[in-house]
Amino acid sequence: MNHINVIKQVAALPGMSTEELKRMWADLHKAESPPFNRMFLVRRLAHRIQELSLGGMDAQLEKRLERIDAGDEGALQERKRPPGERLLPGTKLVREWKGVEHCCMVLEDGFEYQGRKFGSLSAVANFISGTKWNGHVFWGLRRQGEKS
Repeated sequence: MNHINVIKQVAALPGMSTEELKRMWADLHKAESPPFNRMFLVRRLAHRIQELSLGGMDAQLEKRLERIDAGDEGALQERKRPPGERLLPGTKLVREWKGVEHCCMVLEDGFEYQGRKFGSLSAVANFISGTKWNGHVFWGLRRQGEKS
């Protein structure tokens, strides 16, 4: 199905009757529609049409969402970082700022600076400088404007 057909199908959903939406649900989901309101059906059908045409979630994201749904707070903190942004725990970052040498230690789940734990390099950089910084730029891991 091409993108124009997807757009047309999604745009037509709000004008359909509840019975038409339920029939479409049965066709697309191979199951009876749930007993929810019309707007729910419109939204979920729009999602399903796009999912079938453009592809759904990968298995890793699906597992993470299941963990979040089960109440695993650690799953909320996970972010897949590009290989260039991955720092090994135990790595020591050193930066001179306004004549003072600053050292930051990479931890399994964050960063340590002066005995205090931070969730990101940007948080450490902001703490040191008092202004907003991209942490990777501040610590010299990337140049300003450079993509990760």
